[in-house]
Amino acid sequence: MNIKSLISFVIIPLVLMYVLFFVEIAADQAAVKPMLCVAILMAVWWVTEVVPLAVTSLIPVALFPLLGIMDGKDVSTAYFNDVIFLFMGGFLVALAMEKWMLHKRMALYVLAITGTSPARILLGFMLSSFLLSMWISNTATVMMLLPITLSLLNNMNAYYTKEDSNRFGAGLLLGVAYSASIGGIATLVGTPPNLSFVRIFHIYFPDAAEVSFAQWLIFAFPLSLSIFILVWAYLFIRFKPAANRNKMAKKNLFRQQLQQMGKMKYEEKIVLLVFVLLALFWITRSNLAIGSFTIVGWSSFFPASKFINDGTVAIFMALLLFLIPSGNKNEKILDWATSSRLPWHILLLFGGGFALATGFKESGLALWFGNQLSAFTALPPIVVILMISLLVTFLTEVTSNTATTEMILPILAGIAIQNNLNPLLLMIPATLSASMAFMLPVATPPNAIIFGSSRISVAQMAKTGLFINLLAAVIITLATYYWGNIVFHLR
Repeated sequence: MNIKSLISFVIIPLVLMYVLFFVEIAADQAAVKPMLCVAILMAVWWVTEVVPLAVTSLIPVALFPLLGIMDGKDVSTAYFNDVIFLFMGGFLVALAMEKWMLHKRMALYVLAITGTSPARILLGFMLSSFLLSMWISNTATVMMLLPITLSLLNNMNAYYTKEDSNRFGAGLLLGVAYSASIGGIATLVGTPPNLSFVRIFHIYFPDAAEVSFAQWLIFAFPLSLSIFILVWAYLFIRFKPAANRNKMAKKNLFRQQLQQMGKMKYEEKIVLLVFVLLALFWITRSNLAIGSFTIVGWSSFFPASKFINDGTVAIFMALLLFLIPSGNKNEKILDWATSSRLPWHILLLFGGGFALATGFKESGLALWFGNQLSAFTALPPIVVILMISLLVTFLTEVTSNTATTEMILPILAGIAIQNNLNPLLLMIPATLSASMAFMLPVATPPNAIIFGSSRISVAQMAKTGLFINLLAAVIITLATYYWGNIVFHLR
């Protein structure tokens, strides 16, 4: 038995059993202590990954009813909701893009525009990764761009010295991975922590105004773009070739590859149309207030407008892809064989997080944490935001960003309730920071994928990522405190 298994399966369970039977915690709230024990067990298993993350996510179904925390029926309903369908619908459209290679065409189109000088190559690859990851999985984005990146790096050996080629190659690969994480925070569907935030916020504050797709985009896109630009400049300065030669500019490799793909096929056009309409419907669904002027959302024209949410839109558009025939009359644009690639383990991870958040609320554990950490909120708000950003950023270096979000957000919600704070002031920076882990290969799937190319060392990633971690925490803090106050009225 290795050390992780010993800690996870023996030491922690024994300690928790001792706490459960012999330690007094919140005597007036019987469910607080067992809920705390379950939360610690899930946190340890999520961090150590001694079992798959999705398996840990099923713990509430078994233990909440047995320990008297929640009714089994109520726990089960936490695993399927509108946020799950929002993720499912968005991912189905992304799978259709991958099936017909539309995502590759979009990436090559961006690269063909940006050009072939080192600065433009880095910008082109990072911009492709940034834009694609706003709508499709950051893992899929990096997996698609990696072969194109490696092909370019092999060609670079003919134009630059080996040292220059290796150095710039490391920066290029890091840029692709980092941009996927940065772009993901710009939209609600870009990365799982954003969706976790929306649902957990609703669990704790069901009467609060909805955080809509458009509102999140208005807030998060400028923030993510700012981080993107600074990271691009930093990576170029750090990894640019020493030799000032630009022979590659004479040979636009990306435009050639785009031409090799031929004209856009009928299926690509249909998927592109559905994708554009989906984005437009998401952005324009709810009313959008700009100062004293309000743009009326299209959902208000339906008699039961409150029944319509972003998940409704995502599934409706995904269903169209199952109905529209492809060029082959016996095949639809999207088939079940392709849709079976949905990441069901992520859906279970979502469900486990939502169940955990509900348990925090129903048991009173969130408020108990709020009482214990009340002194924390005596600090100036901007300092509190920075501390949260740094804590979550470095915590997610060693654990799943979704799991980190789902462990932290209920605690922050409890702190906000107990101290009469706007919960968004604490929950938004934590959500954003969960995607800003750039130091270690294990921190995010994009990091792991580019590290697997064997062209980057852990030291290179750690040194580069540490600066970007700190940079992102500062930008998130300032954006939340100032821009977030304008968009969400945080203070």
